[in-house]
Amino acid sequence: MTTDKIDNGQRTAGKVAGITGLIAFALVVFGNYVLLGPLIVPRNAVDTAQNILAHQTQFRLAVICFVTYGIGTIVWLSALYVIFAPVNWGLALAGALFRLVFATLWLIAPLNSLAALRLLGDASYLRVFEQDRLQALARVLIAGSFDDYYVGLPFFGLAATTCAWLWLKSKYIPRGLSIFGVIASAWCVLCAVVYLIFPEFNKIVNDYIFDSPMALFELIVSFWLLFKGLKSVAPVQAHTGVV
Repeated sequence: MTTDKIDNGQRTAGKVAGITGLIAFALVVFGNYVLLGPLIVPRNAVDTAQNILAHQTQFRLAVICFVTYGIGTIVWLSALYVIFAPVNWGLALAGALFRLVFATLWLIAPLNSLAALRLLGDASYLRVFEQDRLQALARVLIAGSFDDYYVGLPFFGLAATTCAWLWLKSKYIPRGLSIFGVIASAWCVLCAVVYLIFPEFNKIVNDYIFDSPMALFELIVSFWLLFKGLKSVAPVQAHTGVV
């Protein structure tokens, strides 16, 4: 089903989705690669703990970036629902629910980070544990945040696949971009499921390749919605002829 007329609510939702998508993308990249990444020393709990304690404000700012990204994801899915509900209510709802599950799982990561910070604190009840054990437990919690993401990734991919299909059916964005979105998002779902079954899969396919094409698609869509808006669909006209 397609709609020939785009109402003002859909157009506003498109702008909101565009702005939210760009801000959310910038926040998650900044939080992960600029704030949190430099503090994490692979396979070294002691140095990681020392870095976090020495840069607690930086660590907490990364947590805020991730929380804000979760909020942005909820705003994004709400805007997409408004856009797609006139096209196919059922698929629009399914896409929103898939993305909501992802947002919920994503928000477990900041909780893990704050729990790790608590383990590295100076509370009196922590003194019954050796320091190296607390540092190891804190590192496990931080590593667990990646598990949260990869458990949520199939839901993220299903949401993006559903939305990409709706973009294709509605013709609100260029057809080629929609087709790329369907393929990239379905690829993400496949990779995420295989990775959860076979953890060594990322040695065959780099884990950045799991979701990068899908992320690129949603980033381009955000730019399109912000600067171009929803593409109007020309009404189908009946042709009559005289024999």
